[in-house]
Amino acid sequence: MKYLEFKTPATDEAMDLASDFRLKNQGLTDLERVFWNLPDTALYEEIIFRNEGKIVNGGPVLVNTGKHTARAATDKFVVREETNEKHIWWGEYNRPLSPEKFNGIFARVQAYCQDEELFVQDVYAGTDPEYRMPVRVITEKAWHSLFARNMLLTIPNREELKNFVPEFTLIAVPGFKVDPKIDGTRSTTAIALNFADRMAIISNSLYGGEIKKTVFSVLNYLLTFRDVLPMHCSANVNDAGDAALFFGLSGTGKTTLSADPTRQLIGDDEHGWSSKGIFNFEGGCYAKVIRLSEEHEPQIYETTRKFGTILENVVFDPVTRRIDLDDDMLTENTRASYPVDFIPNIVSEGHVETHPKDIIFLTCDASGVMPPIARLDSEQAQYHFISGYTSKIAGTEIGLGIEPQITFSACFGAPFMVRHPSEYAAMLKQRMLKHNARCWLVNTGWVGGGFGVGKRISIRHTRNLLNAALEGKLDKVKYREDKLFGFKVPLTCPNVPEDVLEPSTSWGNTNEYWKKYDALAARFIENFKLFEKHTPQDVKAAGPKRLSKV
Repeated sequence: MKYLEFKTPATDEAMDLASDFRLKNQGLTDLERVFWNLPDTALYEEIIFRNEGKIVNGGPVLVNTGKHTARAATDKFVVREETNEKHIWWGEYNRPLSPEKFNGIFARVQAYCQDEELFVQDVYAGTDPEYRMPVRVITEKAWHSLFARNMLLTIPNREELKNFVPEFTLIAVPGFKVDPKIDGTRSTTAIALNFADRMAIISNSLYGGEIKKTVFSVLNYLLTFRDVLPMHCSANVNDAGDAALFFGLSGTGKTTLSADPTRQLIGDDEHGWSSKGIFNFEGGCYAKVIRLSEEHEPQIYETTRKFGTILENVVFDPVTRRIDLDDDMLTENTRASYPVDFIPNIVSEGHVETHPKDIIFLTCDASGVMPPIARLDSEQAQYHFISGYTSKIAGTEIGLGIEPQITFSACFGAPFMVRHPSEYAAMLKQRMLKHNARCWLVNTGWVGGGFGVGKRISIRHTRNLLNAALEGKLDKVKYREDKLFGFKVPLTCPNVPEDVLEPSTSWGNTNEYWKKYDALAARFIENFKLFEKHTPQDVKAAGPKRLSKV
């Protein structure tokens, strides 16, 4: 017997902000109640009333996501049909699902939702009015509804909400499990995208990141047909209007390095590059907060003390309600979801009509051999963009332990790339050449040895290197050509010791360094074989050489 047979805090206002395009139009009928577009404060009351979370010191709501404390990256499926068959990058991250299997899952979701209470947020994905997409997020959890409000773009206008019709609908039902025997899935968890029906279903996962990354995957596919390059990157701009893009996997410094008090933040994770300029896909940020430093990351640290922030899997004292950002008892992948305007220095419109002057690839080198910064030409940029060399940092995907895993993630975000990486790379090259953008490879990983031997490179050094690059100060220094990779490494940089720029000097044994570096080059070459068939010869030639061939 259900415990919600009486009024909840928002029962009387549940329909006040409803769209005329109701859920029955989308096949969801016989529902107990639907809460439409509740504002943050009303959702807070529902979250607490339903015991979905706790309010902690300063006002954030803290939730626990249970067994899924990270994305189920290998449980993503795309419905395979005639119109998309030749456009999808089928494989590990885009597993094919038949329309019949999807329809079977949706039919059971329809039955599952009967006599249940659901929350709806009608929002936009994309800050540029020309390219934004109306998205409906349907959830069974109140805190997921707040998450959607934080991460996407809310609509304050009642008339606009009343007339809202979604172009894509996402249904998040963590209490619903798929059946591998019936549905052909890997487990009882699935993220299933159906582009023909403009619908996605997230089942059996409470992790909030699945919602934002599903919307990102949708835009990654659909926007390419409108000549927009979708990018897994953060972006900021200086007072002169010079924009910079920061590509990188979670945990490599994308959010931290783009939250620069001397530059305005456009967004921290997902952007589009159109013929007009750069625009954020989101209205919020989703930052890793494990061991967050008040000294080095003051802006993000401050959000963990604010009303409206959602803290995922952060440990807290139930008596004082004070959080402990250093405690990784639940997961290394603790998160904060908050509106982007919680960061004081932002581009309020979320988009700029200017093109990037600098493109930064953030690689977290766990082997400790890559230089801290290198400049790439356009062919090298394509090669490293397709390769996406980095390390998966503990906790960001299911199954990761404490030690970083060396990996290659195409376009620095392979799990979200729906089309073939070479197509995104070609779009990037075309834009780089047209707008004369510089490209940098920045190592935010280890120096003096790999994980467990060396140490993580100082964020102070990384910031100084980046500032010099963005301010044009590295245009005036001498460079050396890297012996294996051929990219250019500066010999000097303001406010950075010269020995930092030559990673071999921090190793106790130089021969050991070159053996490790050569082994990394071999891994690059082996990984790129996966992409050779779709890649031009000049891009293939931009890869590394083995020591024996130097």
